[in-house]
Amino acid sequence: MAEALQSTTQAGAGTGQLRRNALGVAAITFFVVSAAAPLTAVAGGYPIAMLLGNGAGVPAAVVLVTLILLVFSVGYTAMARHVANAGSFFAFTSRGLGGVAGGAAAYIALLAYNTMQIGLYGLFGAVTAGTLEGMFGIAAPWWLWSLIALVIVGLLGYRQIDLSAKVLAVLVILEYVAVVILDVAVIGKGGAAGIEFSSFTPDAFFTASPTIGVLLCFAAFMGFEATTIYSEEARDPKRTVPRATYLAVLIIGVFYAISTWAMVLGVGADKVVETIGGLPDPTTYVFTLSDQYVGGWLTWIMSLLLISSVFAALLAFHNAAARYFYVLGREGLLPAKLGHTHDAHQSPHSGSVLQTVLGIVVLAIFAITAQDPIFALFTWLTNTATLSVITLMALVSFAVIAFFKKQPALEPSAFKASIAPLVAGVVLAIIALLVVWHFGELTGAARWLAIALPLLVPVAAVLGVIAASKLKQSDPARFARLGAHQTGSQ
Repeated sequence: MAEALQSTTQAGAGTGQLRRNALGVAAITFFVVSAAAPLTAVAGGYPIAMLLGNGAGVPAAVVLVTLILLVFSVGYTAMARHVANAGSFFAFTSRGLGGVAGGAAAYIALLAYNTMQIGLYGLFGAVTAGTLEGMFGIAAPWWLWSLIALVIVGLLGYRQIDLSAKVLAVLVILEYVAVVILDVAVIGKGGAAGIEFSSFTPDAFFTASPTIGVLLCFAAFMGFEATTIYSEEARDPKRTVPRATYLAVLIIGVFYAISTWAMVLGVGADKVVETIGGLPDPTTYVFTLSDQYVGGWLTWIMSLLLISSVFAALLAFHNAAARYFYVLGREGLLPAKLGHTHDAHQSPHSGSVLQTVLGIVVLAIFAITAQDPIFALFTWLTNTATLSVITLMALVSFAVIAFFKKQPALEPSAFKASIAPLVAGVVLAIIALLVVWHFGELTGAARWLAIALPLLVPVAAVLGVIAASKLKQSDPARFARLGAHQTGSQ
């Protein structure tokens, strides 16, 4: 672990580059599983998936989503061995489908990571305010806690990448341990009615609304794809990034499958929806199980760790957004000032500052207009981000096929070069359409807003096309190189 998180003692090649050889497999994996916010998903996302989706069949939905993401990862990691760029979605699309399509992907990615990161401030503020007031009597408005987190995240994002990795390592290990303790306790005691595996059967999967269940499970995985964002800072990226990607998907998938199964066993498959629906707040379901199967001490710890879980996700998505600002500044799709790194930290400091400013502006708007931090700020923005990422994943899958078709010698395996990406692309495109169709159900937003928010994705794509087209006219040679930046270690 220490070796994986150890930074290099040498400075990088210059102020235009990110910190080289700073991250190993473990460090990148921590960033990714932090973005997935495991405790946040288990405590907040999955009880709602059971209530609104397919109930006891959610563990089967988790398995299905894990398989889909593994298939996507086949082509994704194959191309990652040949294109190492911190703006992964943008770079892959540019090299596969051309610079104009790459511009569209670039701006959709900016929308994705910024809306996800800023939306999480709503959840952080609400969870922190409720927990600290309930446990310690400390009363403060949610937006104050969000603002404090925003400042800390901004400072960490401004500094060296390996500092953020060390912070995330501690937080993620603690939240995994807490949930595993609960899982072991529930499974070890046989749950409410003995150990059984009906949650993984087709009958359970197709209960009630499996589509909503699958879509909400996808949301819990968001962030896994960010492994390639750190390719320019990875040690031996051709090996590190693919390993981290598969490791992240498997860790998150297995963890979620076991944890949701334990959540069903806790009260029984026939009573889980009724039990969650009877609670004043579905997100308290895991804490109810903790009180019953372990004791108040674990509930107390998990309540505090839920705060750190959301904070870890904030930090991970902030780093991702800052790197996209940096890459697009470097590539000519955003102002050039963003394309420089800090002299000492070799961090994308300008992108970090810009992302922090955006967070302050949006946070102020939602606070001044007295919007609900969870049902407005968090729900609206993070579901927009989920739609954006799924759209990007579908686009990248087709870009992988085009890339290897133009350069077949780079990947002799037809499965990696075309079959797996084609399957993933078609499935992900269908899922993106389903998200749009069910956006109102997923967010609880008014009808006009359920239409307007998904429209942000094509709007971002059009803005990206315009930026790329302008670059093509002003600097054709630079346009032709979009996404081609390689790390010095390759």
